[in-house]
Amino acid sequence: MNAAPVSVALPAEAAPDDPAARLGPLFDLHEERLYRLARRLTASADEARDLVQDTFLKAARALPSVPRGVAREEAWLVRVLVNIRRDQWRKAAIRHRAASALREDLAVASDVESAVIARRLVWSALDQLEPRRRAIVVMHELEGMTAAAIAATLGLRRMTVHWHLSMGRKDLRRVLAPHMGETT
Repeated sequence: MNAAPVSVALPAEAAPDDPAARLGPLFDLHEERLYRLARRLTASADEARDLVQDTFLKAARALPSVPRGVAREEAWLVRVLVNIRRDQWRKAAIRHRAASALREDLAVASDVESAVIARRLVWSALDQLEPRRRAIVVMHELEGMTAAAIAATLGLRRMTVHWHLSMGRKDLRRVLAPHMGETT
């Protein structure tokens, strides 16, 4: 075999002043190292390839800014790659926070809507009660009055107030049961 010495030209130092001619050798020399780093920073090989591609796109747009010399080129490209990934993480965090806030807003809106619907159902059910029974249930359940206070206000016996409360609750359960998934 003929053993000829192999020489490796350093692209950054040997590249002409033409920026377009510099990009190919820059890619050839640093792509593998950048991919290994990107693979450690991303969840998949596809994401890593995209990250390396974005890094070289930035380099292509700013070739005059890429320093000369293998070590300095690599440091510059690594810094660009890490900054791109950091920006991706920030954007993902913002999207996550926005999605969480939207879910919370929807939950609150849903809770408000549910409360409005429940209030309408309860008032509709209360409207179906006989007037005295409705007044006693409202005074006790919604205004927090005791049976003794209701009896004194309406001029009834306390036992009568308890009976109306019991019958009113039973009637409300019957009327609201279809909306609550319950049976009587």
